[in-house]
Amino acid sequence: MDVAEFVEALDLEGRSLAAAAAEAGPDAEVATCPDWRVRDLLRHTGMVHRWARTFVTEGHSAYRQDGGLPALDGAELLSWFRDGHRRLVASLASAPRDVECWSFLPAPSPLAFWARRQAHETAVHRFDAQSALGGPPGTVSADFAVDGIDELLRGFHGRSRSKVRTRTPRVLRVRATDADAMWTVRLSPEPPVSERGPARGPQRHDGDDVRVDCEVSGPAARLYLALWNRVPFPNVTGDESLTTLWRETSGITWS
Repeated sequence: MDVAEFVEALDLEGRSLAAAAAEAGPDAEVATCPDWRVRDLLRHTGMVHRWARTFVTEGHSAYRQDGGLPALDGAELLSWFRDGHRRLVASLASAPRDVECWSFLPAPSPLAFWARRQAHETAVHRFDAQSALGGPPGTVSADFAVDGIDELLRGFHGRSRSKVRTRTPRVLRVRATDADAMWTVRLSPEPPVSERGPARGPQRHDGDDVRVDCEVSGPAARLYLALWNRVPFPNVTGDESLTTLWRETSGITWS
């Protein structure tokens, strides 16, 4: 996916999030984030949008603290969220492709990083907002979901801060059934090492077949939400303790 496609996704996801939040109301419980109500979701996501935008528009070359959560509520909070989302979309769409600024995951460029990260940030939280309504949530395309899985496994959990670790080497496989994509996640006392390959055909590493301890599989959109701990894994074969480990240690928190 390219920058324009991520910006388009961000635009759609943010508007869908706001619509669900408006329908649910600020006091509704967010089923996928039990400690949050809709107002907490809007405050957090709106803050992240503004924080991300400052790097692209102001060209900061190092990490900067966010601006904090607003004390707004109700219609005023929803308007604040929508305004910040619109500004982020506009800034990413109009930014020079060679803009230089801080980012924290591998990407072709800082702009590509921020467009991608905010598209996925907003998509996951759109799902959260829709969970407050109690009905079936909207989905995402297989291509978008595959990209999001890749960002999570090879990006976030490729960092030293990942807590998904095992005492002895284990292998978790993630297989999309509706896209030609599969990830082999090697777990150990060190940070996970994830390799992506095609879902079809033998998977080899250093010339040897990979021994898999647990495989999770299903449609890419379902795996995407499952790996973000929003829904159960669709299909699990092998040692289910690795899915429990994932649930307990893979959460990405704001700091």
